[in-house]
Amino acid sequence: MSNINLQEVEFLVGLLNKYPTESLRKIAENEEIDYYRLKRIYDKYYGKYVQVNAMYNISRIGLKSFVAFLSVPRGDLRKVAQEMFRNPYVAYLNAMFGFKNGISAILHIPKEQVALIDELLAKYSNDYEYYSVRAYPPPKEKKKSGEWNLSYEYSVLMDILKWDARTPMKEISRILGKTRPTIKYMINRLKEEKILTRFDANIDTPAYDRGVIGIANEIREDLLERFKDHEIMAGTLKPKGYILEWFFSSKEDLGTKLFEFSSYVEKVGIEYFDILEDLEKSRKYYRFSKMVKKDGSGYRSILEF
Repeated sequence: MSNINLQEVEFLVGLLNKYPTESLRKIAENEEIDYYRLKRIYDKYYGKYVQVNAMYNISRIGLKSFVAFLSVPRGDLRKVAQEMFRNPYVAYLNAMFGFKNGISAILHIPKEQVALIDELLAKYSNDYEYYSVRAYPPPKEKKKSGEWNLSYEYSVLMDILKWDARTPMKEISRILGKTRPTIKYMINRLKEEKILTRFDANIDTPAYDRGVIGIANEIREDLLERFKDHEIMAGTLKPKGYILEWFFSSKEDLGTKLFEFSSYVEKVGIEYFDILEDLEKSRKYYRFSKMVKKDGSGYRSILEF
């Protein structure tokens, strides 16, 4: 990001978080700023360093989140990663070395297909482990999982908005073969059913290319206090335990980070976000439209891919 003006990027991100899908002219009018200055900054950074993406509550459409760790020989790493990326139920993956040497992955699995996870992971590795994962702290009230009860066109729309929420309405209309009023209705329905929760503007180039990931039997309050000023994420595992990720730059001392973090967890590993980054970026967003059957009757099998 050495060739960009960080102040301009932050300025643009701030505006797009406030007005994620509005036109540039509307944003300029509302904020009383020069339209041509805004357009220059937008054209310079949007789609290259800045993106607006839809965020979904996948439990509302009957999907459950899992984290998986697979042993993969280093020489087979890219091949296996490519195979896993062909499966739309694999939401994200990284190279990992530690208690498993190979891949860490996030899976989104239809609730009625959870029993197939072992068969799925066995396609990629003969040594793996996985956990159901929820947010930390978990919600006080257990919410009933939903199901897919929409037409297939909604899955295509969800992919478009996830890939680029600022895709012109004309282009969405062309892809879906729907009129603008129909598309607006579909988006509003996703919001009303609490599937589409928000739009987020993000800087597309991450500040961190490494992460320490750990599994803990319990989560200690002194851990959260110790790392409160750091980029750390926590999740709750089922039936028990917690997952912790601490993000940092490869320019920092890896050994010190690993030693410091390992005292709080029973299993620990290092994630290398840059090793498979090119595969992730070349993966066109088609996940929901690959998951859902063309007749809209539900999800395809996680073993089809």
